[in-house]
Amino acid sequence: MLKKDVLRKKKDFSALYNKGKSVKGRCLILIYRKNGLTYNRKAFLASKKVGNSVKRNRARRLMKESFRVLEKDIEEGYDILFIARYNIIYVKCNDVRKAMETVLNKSKLTG
Repeated sequence: MLKKDVLRKKKDFSALYNKGKSVKGRCLILIYRKNGLTYNRKAFLASKKVGNSVKRNRARRLMKESFRVLEKDIEEGYDILFIARYNIIYVKCNDVRKAMETVLNKSKLTG
């Protein structure tokens, strides 16, 4: 059973990259766009620039946990993409959460 709130399709990612707005933070980048749905869809990416698979998976886990804590404050109806920057591997979970709060506040997605 697939979760409905996860971005998966190439066309959704392309629309985000082409028409979405982006906000850069210290250790992550937020790209967002209205999706016309009653719920948020999200994705967490870490490229090979972040490091090997262990470091990339840790980066995704840090972002997912930080998002889980902040999710209740985010407005509904957006596609949200978090991209890890190379320096996320040197940062603790609380710092990732603070960076995520900062980019969400800059983008005015928090209600």
